[in-house]
Amino acid sequence: MVRLERRADRTYHVIGLMSGTSGDGVDAALVRIDPAADGGARPQVATLAYETFPYDAELKRELFPLFDTDTARVDAICAMNVRLGEVFAEAARRVAERAGVPLGRVDLIGSHGQTIHHLPPRAPGTCGSTLQIGEPAVIAERTGVHVVSNFRARDMAVGGQGAPLIPFADWVLLGRPGARLAVQNIGGIGNVTVLPASDRLEEVTAFDTGPGNMVIDGLVRRLTGGRLHMDRDGLIALSAEPDAEWVDELLTHPYFALEPPKSTGREEFGEPFAAAMWEEGRRRGLSPEAVVATATLLTARSIADQYRRFVLPGGSLDAVILGGGGAHNPALVGFLAGLLHPTPIQTHEELGWSTDAKEAIGFALLAWATWVGMPGNVPGATGAQAPRVLGSITYA
Repeated sequence: MVRLERRADRTYHVIGLMSGTSGDGVDAALVRIDPAADGGARPQVATLAYETFPYDAELKRELFPLFDTDTARVDAICAMNVRLGEVFAEAARRVAERAGVPLGRVDLIGSHGQTIHHLPPRAPGTCGSTLQIGEPAVIAERTGVHVVSNFRARDMAVGGQGAPLIPFADWVLLGRPGARLAVQNIGGIGNVTVLPASDRLEEVTAFDTGPGNMVIDGLVRRLTGGRLHMDRDGLIALSAEPDAEWVDELLTHPYFALEPPKSTGREEFGEPFAAAMWEEGRRRGLSPEAVVATATLLTARSIADQYRRFVLPGGSLDAVILGGGGAHNPALVGFLAGLLHPTPIQTHEELGWSTDAKEAIGFALLAWATWVGMPGNVPGATGAQAPRVLGSITYA
């Protein structure tokens, strides 16, 4: 029987599905969401299962050309939309199986989908646009569960950047009164959520800091002829010296001077940016390993630069909580720790949460918020004119 009650005062089982700008696969998390213990707005969350389902090589070969306006075709996007719907549905089924929870007991699925293109507004009064694929109707049909999707579009319709959307989850999971915290995610793109000491959601701010792993990954693919897709354990970057003067030049990119709220993606720091770095590295006579090391330093310094410009003027930080795939790269973490010293760096795991699962958990929380009628965007993060209930619902 399809349940349509939308009360916030009961327990929900929700699956969150997320694929980021790196396009590596689907992160799936099944969480239990209970009402706030104190009757407030912050629900209680427990992770029941989490798993990553990598895209296979053939799917990646067909997907990655869709990120590039020179190679994307309308028919290919149309077909991939349905194909990814099947992939996301299978991820939902398997994470429920791993948790030992029948799909019939799952109330909602929150699916971010796979971003194909993201064009944030760059002037006041303009409306940006964004496109995520992974057909929710397919997910609902295969699982028998209501699906909440297309989260970013409503925020952009009200003047927001449509990103970042995870600050709501950062506040729910990591906020604590009296502590001013920076939650730094390093996925394909880097983004930071600043949690205020007041612990008030309306005072949370966030923005994309610039490249995360995306440029590093693109250079590693070139270095290894496609054999590797990431600098695992930072071994390549650790084997060479970065070109610090070149990083100074790279930090003059116009994005870094933009004031928050702001967001970015493949359109600015994708394959063309990585290709240009590769060629410039050759022109400078650097080894391929040194180019990867330089890109790694660029990510770390861009984060520190954005903190200096836009975070620290608002007050000192009690800690930086590091997450995303970049948190597993010792070269990147080492650069960042040195640049942010003496501010301590903590991991999500130290605070009881999985770094890898956090964004999937975030979209489970956003689906729950949509279902119970709670705004999921944070205007201080996206620049939206007002908070809004996000997403579209596809009923089971």
